[in-house]
Amino acid sequence: MVKKRNRRRRRRAQRGFMAWALWKKVLAIAGGTLVLLTTAGVAFAASKLGKLETTTLDTDKLNISTEIEHNETGYLNVALFGLDSRDGSLSSGERSDTIIIASLNRQTKEVKLCSVFRDTLLQQPDGSYNKANAAYSTDDAEGAIAMLNKNLDMDIQHYVTVNFNALVDVIDELGGIELDLTGEEVFWTNGYCTETSRVTGKSTTELTKPGKQLLDGVQATSYCRIRYTQGDDFKRAERQRTVLQEVVNKAQKADLSTINRIIDKVFPKIATNFTLTEILAYAKDAFDYSLTEMEGFPFDKTTATLTDVGSSVIPEGFEDNVTKLHNFFFGNDGYTPSSIVKSIGYEIQSYTAGNVTDEDPSVYEIPEESYYYGENSGATTENNDSTYTSDAENAQNGSTLPENGSTNSSGGETTEIPETGTDNEAGFGDNQNNITE
Repeated sequence: MVKKRNRRRRRRAQRGFMAWALWKKVLAIAGGTLVLLTTAGVAFAASKLGKLETTTLDTDKLNISTEIEHNETGYLNVALFGLDSRDGSLSSGERSDTIIIASLNRQTKEVKLCSVFRDTLLQQPDGSYNKANAAYSTDDAEGAIAMLNKNLDMDIQHYVTVNFNALVDVIDELGGIELDLTGEEVFWTNGYCTETSRVTGKSTTELTKPGKQLLDGVQATSYCRIRYTQGDDFKRAERQRTVLQEVVNKAQKADLSTINRIIDKVFPKIATNFTLTEILAYAKDAFDYSLTEMEGFPFDKTTATLTDVGSSVIPEGFEDNVTKLHNFFFGNDGYTPSSIVKSIGYEIQSYTAGNVTDEDPSVYEIPEESYYYGENSGATTENNDSTYTSDAENAQNGSTLPENGSTNSSGGETTEIPETGTDNEAGFGDNQNNITE
């Protein structure tokens, strides 16, 4: 009996050992597979991220205020720069046509965007005062971030820079985005399309009517660049945020093959100081974040033409504007402006009081002759005899989109359209329709 019991125990032990060994093998195989997949994933990600233009920033030079208690773990603040670069350059020498601060709440997964109007008078890295977009051209991304941190009491340590070619590619790969355009916006979008098409080497078609419609990359990017409608540059910044929101919404629904194509095309046109480790860490939660609110800084403002600067956006009550910015991003967390922000507010007030001029602001501006359709842009267009009538405008005043030498009436305002060959800021020619390569 004893021998039988011992044999049964040995058999049970053997079966138990064999079962354990089987599970051990299964776990080992699964674990090994997971390691291989993870390693392959990192290698794949590394190969993709190798396409990015990566940089490092000296955090000691970013002007992060020691007077302010920054919530470094609760939020990730990122500066987004869009460069007005025709040659694909992502470095200094180019002004940042678009400046947006994105603040990601790590707990709620909410993202808020605030444009800093590019013509906003702010203190530059060298202590002088100029438009916000000047900092990137003189001191690259590091200087532009330092400028934002110093003027706005922010803690920004990361950035992403693109030229507008990248935006065209993203939108095209997503199959276009849907936007609602006024008749006036259609007219100016068609104008900007010529230059955008020439620079990117991509063809597009002329928009023929206002209203909600699907825009391709060239059209949507050109829409972002409009600055000659009611609302001027403030409206342009709003358009940029709208396009960015539509891109994010559509990208979050895109399949992996689409995302892969976007990465291959767009990453070579992006500069950033995000590391591979950081990108992988944030990427796993990317689809959990939602874009909730968008604003523009300064909230309270006026405009003036300043000597040696040109048309500028002047914050009215600088400290109050910076406080509103912090409340927008972080809620009422007890923020009070630092001594640096108070000093800058006083200096802006003094500077504007002594430097307002009645001169034509165009003498201070970077020439924009090549931004629009026409012979000066070097683009090719066809079917010059085609015009259309905006139903919305016809209902109001019976106007149509202008031909050369006429005027465009929209919203009660009139925009002069110079004739071909004249020396004008817009640089129009007589070709207004289909844009080709």
